[in-house]
Amino acid sequence: MDILKGKIRPMYFKYLVAASGSALVASVFGIVDAMMVGQYHGPAGTAALAVFSPLWSIIFCLGLLAGIGGSVLFANCRGAGDEKTAQQYFTLSILYGVGLSAVATAAIAVFQEPLFRLFGADEELLQLAKRYLKPILFAVPCCVFSNILSAYLRNDNAPTLATVAVVIGGVFNCVGDYYCVFVLDMGISGAGLATAIGQYIGIGIMLLHFVGKKNTLRLVKPAKALQKLKSISVTGFSTAISDLAMGIIGVLFNRQIMKYLGTDALAVYGIITQVTAFAQCLAYGTGQAAQPIISQNYGAGQHGRIKECLRYGLYTSAGMSIFWVGVMLAFPKAIMGLFMTPTPSVAAIAPGILRLYGLSYLLLPFNLFATYYFQALMKANLSLVASVARGAVISGAMILWLPAAFGPGSIWYAMLITEALVAAFSAYYTVKCTKCLT
Repeated sequence: MDILKGKIRPMYFKYLVAASGSALVASVFGIVDAMMVGQYHGPAGTAALAVFSPLWSIIFCLGLLAGIGGSVLFANCRGAGDEKTAQQYFTLSILYGVGLSAVATAAIAVFQEPLFRLFGADEELLQLAKRYLKPILFAVPCCVFSNILSAYLRNDNAPTLATVAVVIGGVFNCVGDYYCVFVLDMGISGAGLATAIGQYIGIGIMLLHFVGKKNTLRLVKPAKALQKLKSISVTGFSTAISDLAMGIIGVLFNRQIMKYLGTDALAVYGIITQVTAFAQCLAYGTGQAAQPIISQNYGAGQHGRIKECLRYGLYTSAGMSIFWVGVMLAFPKAIMGLFMTPTPSVAAIAPGILRLYGLSYLLLPFNLFATYYFQALMKANLSLVASVARGAVISGAMILWLPAAFGPGSIWYAMLITEALVAAFSAYYTVKCTKCLT
Protein backbone atom coordinates (compact mmCIF):
# COMPACT_ATOMS: atom_id res chain seq x y z
CA MET A 1 0.00 0.00 0.00
CA ASP A 2 1.51 3.32 -1.14
CA ILE A 3 1.25 5.84 1.70
CA LEU A 4 1.83 8.77 -0.64
CA LYS A 5 -0.66 7.72 -3.32
CA GLY A 6 -3.14 5.18 -1.90
CA LYS A 7 -6.66 6.06 -0.78
CA ILE A 8 -6.57 7.50 2.72
CA ARG A 9 -9.71 5.91 4.17
CA PRO A 10 -8.88 2.21 3.60
CA MET A 11 -5.25 2.88 4.45
CA TYR A 12 -6.11 4.61 7.73
CA PHE A 13 -8.51 1.88 8.82
CA LYS A 14 -6.04 -0.84 7.89
CA TYR A 15 -3.47 0.82 10.12
CA LEU A 16 -6.11 1.49 12.78
CA VAL A 17 -7.11 -2.18 12.99
CA ALA A 18 -3.47 -3.19 13.23
CA ALA A 19 -2.47 -0.53 15.74
CA SER A 20 -5.60 -0.89 17.88
CA GLY A 21 -5.35 -4.67 17.76
CA SER A 22 -1.77 -4.50 18.99
CA ALA A 23 -2.70 -2.02 21.69
CA LEU A 24 -5.77 -4.00 22.67
CA VAL A 25 -3.91 -7.23 23.19
CA ALA A 26 -0.93 -5.48 24.80
CA SER A 27 -3.24 -4.04 27.44
CA VAL A 28 -4.68 -7.52 28.00
CA PHE A 29 -1.34 -8.47 29.58
CA GLY A 30 -2.04 -6.19 32.51
CA ILE A 31 -5.79 -6.73 32.61
CA VAL A 32 -5.60 -10.52 32.73
CA ASP A 33 -2.89 -10.30 35.38
CA ALA A 34 -5.13 -8.02 37.44
CA MET A 35 -8.14 -10.30 37.07
CA MET A 36 -6.26 -13.44 38.03
CA VAL A 37 -4.31 -11.84 40.85
CA GLY A 38 -7.41 -10.10 42.18
CA GLN A 39 -9.34 -13.36 42.27
CA TYR A 40 -6.41 -15.21 43.90
CA HIS A 41 -5.22 -12.64 46.45
CA GLY A 42 -8.34 -10.45 46.77
CA PRO A 43 -8.18 -6.64 47.11
CA ALA A 44 -4.58 -6.85 48.39
CA GLY A 45 -3.49 -8.35 45.06
CA THR A 46 -5.26 -5.64 43.08
CA ALA A 47 -3.70 -2.96 45.29
CA ALA A 48 -0.24 -4.53 44.78
CA LEU A 49 -0.65 -4.27 41.01
CA ALA A 50 -1.65 -0.61 41.48
CA VAL A 51 1.68 -0.16 43.25
CA PHE A 52 3.46 -1.93 40.38
CA SER A 53 1.62 0.02 37.67
CA PRO A 54 3.93 3.07 37.64
CA LEU A 55 6.84 0.76 36.88
CA TRP A 56 5.05 -0.55 33.77
CA SER A 57 4.58 3.04 32.64
CA ILE A 58 8.29 3.78 33.04
CA ILE A 59 9.34 0.65 31.13
CA PHE A 60 6.96 1.12 28.21
CA CYS A 61 7.62 4.86 27.90
CA LEU A 62 11.28 4.08 27.15
CA GLY A 63 10.19 2.07 24.11
CA LEU A 64 7.89 4.88 22.98
CA LEU A 65 10.71 7.41 23.41
CA ALA A 66 13.05 5.53 21.07
CA GLY A 67 10.42 3.93 18.82
CA ILE A 68 7.91 6.68 18.16
CA GLY A 69 10.57 9.41 18.15
CA GLY A 70 12.72 7.57 15.63
CA SER A 71 9.90 6.28 13.45
CA VAL A 72 8.34 9.74 13.01
CA LEU A 73 11.66 11.10 11.77
CA PHE A 74 12.22 7.95 9.70
CA ALA A 75 8.84 8.38 7.96
CA ASN A 76 9.37 12.09 7.39
CA CYS A 77 12.77 11.48 5.76
CA ARG A 78 11.39 8.64 3.65
CA GLY A 79 8.51 10.82 2.49
CA ALA A 80 11.00 13.49 1.46
CA GLY A 81 13.06 10.88 -0.46
CA ASP A 82 16.02 10.84 1.96
CA GLU A 83 16.34 7.09 2.45
CA LYS A 84 19.89 7.25 3.79
CA THR A 85 18.95 9.45 6.74
CA ALA A 86 15.80 7.42 7.35
CA GLN A 87 17.87 4.26 7.88
CA GLN A 88 20.20 6.12 10.21
CA TYR A 89 17.25 7.00 12.42
CA PHE A 90 16.22 3.33 12.47
CA THR A 91 19.72 2.25 13.48
CA LEU A 92 19.94 4.81 16.25
CA SER A 93 16.51 3.82 17.58
CA ILE A 94 17.73 0.24 17.97
CA LEU A 95 20.94 1.31 19.70
CA TYR A 96 19.00 3.71 21.90
CA GLY A 97 16.66 0.90 22.89
CA VAL A 98 19.57 -1.35 23.86
CA GLY A 99 21.01 1.34 26.10
CA LEU A 100 17.70 2.23 27.71
CA SER A 101 16.90 -1.45 28.34
CA ALA A 102 20.22 -2.07 30.07
CA VAL A 103 19.93 0.99 32.30
CA ALA A 104 16.28 0.27 33.18
CA THR A 105 16.92 -3.37 34.06
CA ALA A 106 19.87 -2.53 36.29
CA ALA A 107 18.11 0.35 38.03
CA ILE A 108 14.95 -1.65 38.74
CA ALA A 109 16.95 -4.60 40.07
CA VAL A 110 18.92 -2.41 42.47
CA PHE A 111 16.22 0.03 43.58
CA GLN A 112 13.05 -2.08 43.50
CA GLU A 113 12.22 -1.80 47.21
CA PRO A 114 12.59 2.00 47.50
CA LEU A 115 10.71 2.38 44.22
CA PHE A 116 7.74 0.35 45.43
CA ARG A 117 7.68 2.25 48.72
CA LEU A 118 7.73 5.50 46.76
CA PHE A 119 4.81 4.17 44.71
CA GLY A 120 2.74 3.75 47.88
CA ALA A 121 3.40 0.19 49.10
CA ASP A 122 3.04 -0.85 52.71
CA GLU A 123 4.79 -4.00 53.94
CA GLU A 124 2.16 -6.44 52.63
CA LEU A 125 1.90 -4.81 49.20
CA LEU A 126 5.69 -4.53 48.94
CA GLN A 127 6.15 -8.29 49.21
CA LEU A 128 3.46 -8.99 46.61
CA ALA A 129 4.91 -6.42 44.18
CA LYS A 130 8.41 -7.89 44.53
CA ARG A 131 7.09 -11.38 43.79
CA TYR A 132 5.38 -10.10 40.63
CA LEU A 133 8.54 -8.29 39.50
CA LYS A 134 10.96 -11.21 39.87
CA PRO A 135 10.22 -12.94 36.52
CA ILE A 136 9.30 -9.70 34.71
CA LEU A 137 12.72 -8.18 35.42
CA PHE A 138 14.27 -10.53 32.85
CA ALA A 139 11.77 -9.38 30.20
CA VAL A 140 12.32 -5.62 30.57
CA PRO A 141 14.26 -5.43 27.24
CA CYS A 142 11.34 -7.16 25.49
CA CYS A 143 8.91 -4.63 26.94
CA VAL A 144 11.06 -1.77 25.63
CA PHE A 145 11.60 -3.27 22.17
CA SER A 146 7.94 -4.19 21.76
CA ASN A 147 7.15 -0.51 21.21
CA ILE A 148 10.26 0.15 19.12
CA LEU A 149 9.76 -2.73 16.69
CA SER A 150 6.01 -2.28 16.34
CA ALA A 151 6.50 1.42 15.50
CA TYR A 152 8.96 0.59 12.71
CA LEU A 153 6.91 -2.31 11.39
CA ARG A 154 3.98 0.08 10.93
CA ASN A 155 6.23 2.47 9.03
CA ASP A 156 7.65 -0.37 6.93
CA ASN A 157 4.19 -1.41 5.69
CA ALA A 158 3.98 -4.42 8.01
CA PRO A 159 1.40 -3.41 10.63
CA THR A 160 -0.32 -6.80 10.51
CA LEU A 161 2.77 -8.67 11.71
CA ALA A 162 3.03 -6.35 14.72
CA THR A 163 -0.58 -7.17 15.53
CA VAL A 164 -0.08 -10.92 15.08
CA ALA A 165 2.95 -10.82 17.38
CA VAL A 166 1.10 -9.08 20.16
CA VAL A 167 -2.01 -11.23 19.73
CA ILE A 168 -0.09 -14.49 20.03
CA GLY A 169 1.89 -13.19 22.99
CA GLY A 170 -1.33 -12.00 24.59
CA VAL A 171 -3.14 -15.28 24.06
CA PHE A 172 -0.27 -17.13 25.70
CA ASN A 173 -0.39 -14.67 28.58
CA CYS A 174 -4.11 -15.32 29.13
CA VAL A 175 -3.71 -19.09 29.14
CA GLY A 176 -0.44 -18.96 31.05
CA ASP A 177 -1.88 -16.69 33.71
CA TYR A 178 -4.61 -19.15 34.61
CA TYR A 179 -2.26 -22.13 34.50
CA CYS A 180 0.53 -20.53 36.55
CA VAL A 181 -1.64 -18.64 39.04
CA PHE A 182 -4.23 -21.33 39.81
CA VAL A 183 -3.13 -24.72 38.45
CA LEU A 184 0.48 -24.36 39.63
CA ASP A 185 -0.75 -22.33 42.61
CA MET A 186 1.98 -19.69 42.08
CA GLY A 187 -0.29 -16.70 42.72
CA ILE A 188 1.08 -13.33 41.74
CA SER A 189 4.48 -14.83 40.83
CA GLY A 190 2.78 -16.98 38.20
CA ALA A 191 1.11 -13.94 36.67
CA GLY A 192 4.50 -12.27 36.34
CA LEU A 193 6.02 -15.38 34.75
CA ALA A 194 3.25 -15.70 32.15
CA THR A 195 3.58 -12.02 31.26
CA ALA A 196 7.35 -12.31 30.83
CA ILE A 197 7.09 -15.34 28.53
CA GLY A 198 4.34 -13.65 26.51
CA GLN A 199 6.62 -10.66 25.91
CA TYR A 200 9.42 -12.92 24.62
CA ILE A 201 7.02 -14.67 22.24
CA GLY A 202 5.79 -11.36 20.83
CA ILE A 203 9.30 -10.06 20.19
CA GLY A 204 10.35 -13.31 18.52
CA ILE A 205 7.47 -13.03 16.04
CA MET A 206 8.23 -9.37 15.24
CA LEU A 207 11.82 -10.26 14.43
CA LEU A 208 10.58 -12.47 11.58
CA HIS A 209 10.02 -9.28 9.58
CA PHE A 210 13.75 -8.74 9.30
CA VAL A 211 14.30 -12.02 7.45
CA GLY A 212 11.36 -11.48 5.09
CA LYS A 213 11.44 -10.19 1.51
CA LYS A 214 9.33 -7.11 2.29
CA ASN A 215 11.75 -5.77 4.89
CA THR A 216 13.37 -2.45 3.89
CA LEU A 217 14.84 -1.67 7.31
CA ARG A 218 18.57 -2.06 7.72
CA LEU A 219 21.33 -1.12 10.12
CA VAL A 220 23.77 1.48 8.79
CA LYS A 221 26.55 3.64 10.17
CA PRO A 222 24.87 6.80 11.46
CA ALA A 223 26.27 10.27 10.86
CA LYS A 224 25.98 12.97 13.54
CA ALA A 225 24.66 10.35 15.94
CA LEU A 226 24.36 12.57 19.01
CA GLN A 227 22.43 15.20 17.08
CA LYS A 228 20.04 12.58 15.72
CA LEU A 229 19.61 10.96 19.14
CA LYS A 230 18.62 14.36 20.48
CA SER A 231 16.05 14.72 17.68
CA ILE A 232 14.66 11.24 18.44
CA SER A 233 14.35 12.11 22.12
CA VAL A 234 12.69 15.47 21.51
CA THR A 235 10.25 14.00 18.96
CA GLY A 236 9.39 10.94 21.03
CA PHE A 237 9.27 12.58 24.42
CA SER A 238 5.73 13.88 24.14
CA THR A 239 4.35 10.39 23.40
CA ALA A 240 6.60 8.82 26.03
CA ILE A 241 5.44 11.27 28.67
CA SER A 242 1.84 10.34 27.87
CA ASP A 243 2.62 6.80 28.94
CA LEU A 244 4.90 7.91 31.75
CA ALA A 245 2.02 10.11 32.87
CA MET A 246 0.20 7.01 34.03
CA GLY A 247 3.19 6.26 36.23
CA ILE A 248 3.47 9.77 37.62
CA ILE A 249 -0.26 10.01 38.15
CA GLY A 250 -0.25 6.52 39.67
CA VAL A 251 2.42 7.40 42.22
CA LEU A 252 0.60 10.57 43.27
CA PHE A 253 -2.77 8.84 43.41
CA ASN A 254 -1.37 5.91 45.39
CA ARG A 255 0.21 8.14 48.00
CA GLN A 256 -2.75 10.50 48.29
CA ILE A 257 -5.26 7.66 48.45
CA MET A 258 -3.32 5.91 51.20
CA LYS A 259 -3.06 9.24 53.05
CA TYR A 260 -6.72 10.25 52.80
CA LEU A 261 -8.81 7.17 51.96
CA GLY A 262 -6.97 3.93 52.80
CA THR A 263 -6.39 0.48 51.28
CA ASP A 264 -9.98 -0.13 50.14
CA ALA A 265 -9.90 2.95 47.92
CA LEU A 266 -6.46 1.93 46.62
CA ALA A 267 -7.88 -1.44 45.61
CA VAL A 268 -10.56 0.40 43.58
CA TYR A 269 -7.86 2.59 42.05
CA GLY A 270 -6.08 -0.63 41.07
CA ILE A 271 -9.11 -1.39 38.88
CA ILE A 272 -8.99 2.14 37.44
CA THR A 273 -5.34 1.78 36.44
CA GLN A 274 -6.17 -1.31 34.38
CA VAL A 275 -9.21 0.21 32.68
CA THR A 276 -7.30 3.44 31.98
CA ALA A 277 -4.41 1.48 30.50
CA PHE A 278 -6.91 -0.31 28.25
CA ALA A 279 -8.58 2.94 27.15
CA GLN A 280 -5.26 4.69 26.69
CA CYS A 281 -3.76 1.87 24.62
CA LEU A 282 -6.73 1.96 22.24
CA ALA A 283 -6.46 5.75 22.02
CA TYR A 284 -2.81 5.31 21.08
CA GLY A 285 -4.08 3.23 18.15
CA THR A 286 -5.80 6.24 16.57
CA GLY A 287 -2.58 8.23 16.68
CA GLN A 288 -0.35 5.35 15.64
CA ALA A 289 -2.61 4.66 12.65
CA ALA A 290 -2.43 8.27 11.48
CA GLN A 291 1.24 8.91 12.21
CA PRO A 292 2.87 7.06 9.27
CA ILE A 293 0.35 8.53 6.83
CA ILE A 294 0.63 12.10 8.11
CA SER A 295 4.42 12.02 8.58
CA GLN A 296 5.23 10.77 5.08
CA ASN A 297 2.68 13.00 3.38
CA TYR A 298 3.92 15.99 5.36
CA GLY A 299 7.44 15.25 4.18
CA ALA A 300 6.12 15.06 0.62
CA GLY A 301 4.08 18.27 0.98
CA GLN A 302 0.70 16.59 0.32
CA HIS A 303 -1.39 18.57 2.79
CA GLY A 304 -4.83 17.62 1.50
CA ARG A 305 -4.16 14.00 2.37
CA ILE A 306 -3.13 15.04 5.88
CA LYS A 307 -6.44 16.85 6.45
CA GLU A 308 -8.40 13.82 5.29
CA CYS A 309 -6.49 11.54 7.65
CA LEU A 310 -7.07 14.00 10.49
CA ARG A 311 -10.83 13.77 10.00
CA TYR A 312 -10.80 10.00 10.37
CA GLY A 313 -8.63 10.27 13.49
CA LEU A 314 -11.03 12.73 15.11
CA TYR A 315 -14.09 10.61 14.27
CA THR A 316 -12.44 7.54 15.77
CA SER A 317 -11.41 9.42 18.92
CA ALA A 318 -14.98 10.67 19.40
CA GLY A 319 -16.35 7.14 19.07
CA MET A 320 -13.92 5.84 21.67
CA SER A 321 -14.87 8.66 24.06
CA ILE A 322 -18.55 7.81 23.89
CA PHE A 323 -17.87 4.10 24.31
CA TRP A 324 -15.63 4.36 27.38
CA VAL A 325 -17.77 6.86 29.25
CA GLY A 326 -20.85 4.74 28.54
CA VAL A 327 -19.19 1.58 29.86
CA MET A 328 -17.98 3.24 33.06
CA LEU A 329 -21.34 4.83 33.82
CA ALA A 330 -23.46 1.79 32.99
CA PHE A 331 -21.41 -1.17 34.27
CA PRO A 332 -19.28 -0.22 37.31
CA LYS A 333 -20.32 -3.28 39.33
CA ALA A 334 -19.56 -5.64 36.45
CA ILE A 335 -16.13 -4.04 36.00
CA MET A 336 -15.42 -4.43 39.71
CA GLY A 337 -16.46 -8.07 39.60
CA LEU A 338 -14.05 -8.81 36.75
CA PHE A 339 -11.03 -7.76 38.76
CA MET A 340 -11.71 -9.03 42.25
CA THR A 341 -14.03 -10.64 44.73
CA PRO A 342 -14.64 -7.49 46.75
CA THR A 343 -15.05 -7.18 50.46
CA PRO A 344 -18.31 -5.47 51.56
CA SER A 345 -16.46 -2.20 52.21
CA VAL A 346 -14.86 -2.20 48.74
CA ALA A 347 -18.16 -3.13 47.07
CA ALA A 348 -19.84 -0.15 48.75
CA ILE A 349 -17.45 2.49 47.41
CA ALA A 350 -16.32 1.09 44.04
CA PRO A 351 -19.30 1.96 41.75
CA GLY A 352 -19.35 5.64 42.69
CA ILE A 353 -15.58 5.99 42.28
CA LEU A 354 -15.55 4.24 38.92
CA ARG A 355 -18.35 6.45 37.59
CA LEU A 356 -16.69 9.68 38.70
CA TYR A 357 -13.26 8.79 37.34
CA GLY A 358 -14.80 7.43 34.14
CA LEU A 359 -15.98 10.90 33.11
CA SER A 360 -12.35 11.78 32.29
CA TYR A 361 -12.42 9.26 29.42
CA LEU A 362 -14.61 11.68 27.46
CA LEU A 363 -11.54 13.72 26.45
CA LEU A 364 -8.69 11.24 26.90
CA PRO A 365 -8.76 9.80 23.31
CA PHE A 366 -8.63 13.23 21.67
CA ASN A 367 -5.78 14.44 23.89
CA LEU A 368 -3.65 11.39 23.05
CA PHE A 369 -4.45 11.58 19.34
CA ALA A 370 -3.46 15.25 19.32
CA THR A 371 0.05 14.44 20.61
CA TYR A 372 0.62 12.12 17.63
CA TYR A 373 -0.83 14.70 15.23
CA PHE A 374 1.52 17.42 16.45
CA GLN A 375 4.46 15.01 16.28
CA ALA A 376 3.67 13.96 12.72
CA LEU A 377 3.60 17.65 11.69
CA MET A 378 7.01 18.09 13.34
CA LYS A 379 5.49 20.31 16.06
CA ALA A 380 7.27 18.55 18.89
CA ASN A 381 7.02 21.60 21.15
CA LEU A 382 3.21 21.56 21.09
CA SER A 383 3.09 17.83 21.65
CA LEU A 384 5.50 18.20 24.55
CA VAL A 385 3.52 20.97 26.25
CA ALA A 386 0.25 19.04 26.02
CA SER A 387 1.84 15.82 27.27
CA VAL A 388 3.72 17.37 30.19
CA ALA A 389 0.67 19.39 31.26
CA ARG A 390 -1.52 16.31 31.16
CA GLY A 391 1.01 13.89 32.59
CA ALA A 392 2.60 15.89 35.37
CA VAL A 393 1.90 19.59 35.82
CA ILE A 394 -1.90 19.97 35.81
CA SER A 395 -2.68 16.42 36.89
CA GLY A 396 -0.15 16.54 39.71
CA ALA A 397 -1.46 19.86 40.95
CA MET A 398 -5.06 18.60 40.92
CA ILE A 399 -4.25 15.34 42.73
CA LEU A 400 -2.38 17.18 45.46
CA TRP A 401 -4.68 20.21 45.80
CA LEU A 402 -8.23 18.88 45.47
CA PRO A 403 -8.37 16.53 48.49
CA ALA A 404 -6.63 19.11 50.68
CA ALA A 405 -8.99 21.90 49.62
CA PHE A 406 -12.31 20.12 49.06
CA GLY A 407 -12.09 16.83 50.94
CA PRO A 408 -10.80 13.32 50.12
CA GLY A 409 -13.55 12.40 47.63
CA SER A 410 -12.70 15.29 45.32
CA ILE A 411 -9.52 13.51 44.23
CA TRP A 412 -11.59 11.50 41.74
CA TYR A 413 -12.28 14.68 39.74
CA ALA A 414 -8.57 15.40 39.22
CA MET A 415 -8.24 13.76 35.82
CA LEU A 416 -11.53 15.15 34.48
CA ILE A 417 -10.32 18.70 35.17
CA THR A 418 -6.90 17.89 33.72
CA GLU A 419 -8.26 16.37 30.51
CA ALA A 420 -10.62 19.35 30.00
CA LEU A 421 -7.84 21.93 30.28
CA VAL A 422 -5.47 19.99 28.02
CA ALA A 423 -8.25 19.40 25.47
CA ALA A 424 -8.83 23.15 25.20
CA PHE A 425 -5.13 23.69 24.43
CA SER A 426 -4.97 20.77 21.99
CA ALA A 427 -8.13 21.77 20.13
CA TYR A 428 -6.90 25.34 19.64
CA TYR A 429 -3.55 24.28 18.20
CA THR A 430 -5.00 21.44 16.13
CA VAL A 431 -7.19 24.00 14.34
CA LYS A 432 -4.29 26.45 14.05
CA CYS A 433 -1.82 23.89 12.67
CA THR A 434 -4.37 22.52 10.22
CA LYS A 435 -5.13 25.98 8.84
CA CYS A 436 -1.43 26.38 8.05
CA LEU A 437 -1.58 23.35 5.71
CA THR A 438 -2.26 24.96 2.33
